[in-house]
Amino acid sequence: MNLLNFVEQYPDEASCKSKWKEFRDKQGVECPKCGGKEHYWKQDKEQYECKNCKYRQSLRSNTVMHGSQLPFRYWFIAMHLLTSTKKSFSALELQRQLGHKYYNPIWELLHKLRAAMGNRDANYTLSDVIELDEGFFSTEIPDEEKEKPLKRGRGSQKKSKVLVMVESRPVEEKTRKKGKSRQVGYLKMKVINDLKSETITPLVKENVEETATIDSDDSTSYTRLGEVVKEHRPKVIPKKEIGKMLPWVHIAISNAKRMLLDVFHDIKPEYLQSYLNEYCYKFNRRYFGESLFDRLVVASVSQKNSFRHNIK
Repeated sequence: MNLLNFVEQYPDEASCKSKWKEFRDKQGVECPKCGGKEHYWKQDKEQYECKNCKYRQSLRSNTVMHGSQLPFRYWFIAMHLLTSTKKSFSALELQRQLGHKYYNPIWELLHKLRAAMGNRDANYTLSDVIELDEGFFSTEIPDEEKEKPLKRGRGSQKKSKVLVMVESRPVEEKTRKKGKSRQVGYLKMKVINDLKSETITPLVKENVEETATIDSDDSTSYTRLGEVVKEHRPKVIPKKEIGKMLPWVHIAISNAKRMLLDVFHDIKPEYLQSYLNEYCYKFNRRYFGESLFDRLVVASVSQKNSFRHNIK
């Protein structure tokens, strides 16, 4: 949805609130007290009332807006900005665009939306042929590590480890300079504390179908992957050949790093997953076009208030 269409469809608070209710009614309202699915809409109170137990909840309750006092239009503008460009949008810039006095509510708004994106993608698992590797993203040094000598390389306190998995099926009839092309599918990026097999194997089991085939290098971190998928094909990959053997996983890592560098100055390690959720969500829906905004509204309406445990 371009800017002119957005302004035309959502010119004020009432139009955003009406659209939010429309999407929520389509998704279905569940009573948090008894689990009932049938409700009355109390127009004078702007609340849903359960037909079974008479419990009432507001239009925001048990969605991504749960507990928020910010206008509906703030949320809709944020969703539009996040979905109308391949790049991200900083909280400071959104605060400036909205003319809002305080930074923290806008920062929390964006992270709640990113949490909704991550939870939506968590409903799906990867299948077929998977490229798998780890990436190292620059983040702030944690407070408890600042007094220690700075390490170099993979173990540096300035680097956060990310497991990257992407569907990448070889297309035999097409070739290019760097070798046979591979058709990219869906992507997942998960921040991990270490590269131990005990950490990576359960994460792969959770996010990849058992019938999948995994292509990776021969790192000892991946020695047990054959236990959770149909086939694991580890290979010794020279550094110069990594782009040929695992092309899409490294394109994804490179593009994600570029997005973060372009928009954010420093990222704390505990918030890196939130930004990667946004990147993966938009990558996995790169062909949705103008419907991407509506899909984010659906994800936000469906988001329960569990984000309170994820965003501090």
